[in-house]
Amino acid sequence: MTATTTLTSHSPEQTARIAARLAPLLRGGDCLLLDGPVGAGKTHFTRHLVQSLLPAPEDVPSPTYTLVQTYDTTAGPLWHADLYRLTALDEIGELGLIDAFETAICVVEWPDRLGTLAPRDALRLRFSHDDDRPDTRHIALGWSDDVWTDRIEEIADA
Repeated sequence: MTATTTLTSHSPEQTARIAARLAPLLRGGDCLLLDGPVGAGKTHFTRHLVQSLLPAPEDVPSPTYTLVQTYDTTAGPLWHADLYRLTALDEIGELGLIDAFETAICVVEWPDRLGTLAPRDALRLRFSHDDDRPDTRHIALGWSDDVWTDRIEEIADA
């Protein structure tokens, strides 16, 4: 069974607040799979999620070219992966991402590149634009693991 809910953000600042509300609820072994078109807000969301978990402020660049950025956060290691440029599944193993799924908080942009390697218990976030309101984003969350249910209720009610 899959549960879903959709959050709507009317500004980049509101998207950042949603990320900051989710961040302290994450634990090692949690995986977030962020999907959506270029410019939909995936990296913006992740940047604020990571920054809210860092013990001291630091730059959080997009890993478009490095493929993976890692951070030592107050919740443990966090891996931010952007798989847009990957072309084969064996490249994912070379990154060490599969091992990271077990122990780190992992945030993966372009998760379709994972194919069958995508963790089944991941929280999926699908970002989309609103054609009538340029700053508005819809974030559809989907999950099958009950561990996400209370967490999602907590951020949705805030």
